[in-house]
Amino acid sequence: MVDLKSLDAEDVELLSREVVYKGFFSMEKLHLRHRLFEGGWSREFTRELFVRGRAVGVLLYDPERKLVGMIEQFRVGAIGLPEGPWQLEVVAGIVEPGETSTDVANRELIEEAGIDRVKLLPICEYLVSPGGTNECVELFCGLVDLRDKGGHFGLASENEDILLHVMSEQEAMDALAAGQCNNAASIICLQWLQLNRDNLLTEYS
Repeated sequence: MVDLKSLDAEDVELLSREVVYKGFFSMEKLHLRHRLFEGGWSREFTRELFVRGRAVGVLLYDPERKLVGMIEQFRVGAIGLPEGPWQLEVVAGIVEPGETSTDVANRELIEEAGIDRVKLLPICEYLVSPGGTNECVELFCGLVDLRDKGGHFGLASENEDILLHVMSEQEAMDALAAGQCNNAASIICLQWLQLNRDNLLTEYS
């Protein structure tokens, strides 16, 4: 693989870091400078960082029956959308201290979809919006028998009200094309499924 980046972590000088807000998530103010592509250093400057950390997402897929499982739930970040703040998403959760990605995937699959014994296939890992947050999401495809699945899930203690939809693969792709899956994790997962479905059907059906 060709390394296309010419600067790395050693080329940043972090002068100060201050927590300016802490609630469900936190906000930090960073004072820093970094090396320039043409040589030398940038001026010292300030950036605010929305601290969310690592998360994991899982697209549920039944290759034998060509079914897709996705959840619907309220999302405050979508509260200004004309169609309302309920999002069609993959199962997801935040990585807590001491947890692995597969720990989180298995925990959230039970809590949000009532599903266990899933075969997890890695899709990718990406930064959500590195201009302002450190949130990094690791995505999986979860192979599972989706017969007779669906229903209401979520933890009342976390104000979760989650509906699991089980749909045909074509219905999922139609929803993607119609813009009904308008969050990054869902778009990435469904596009990955489009690219890899033939191999999945051959290997796991």
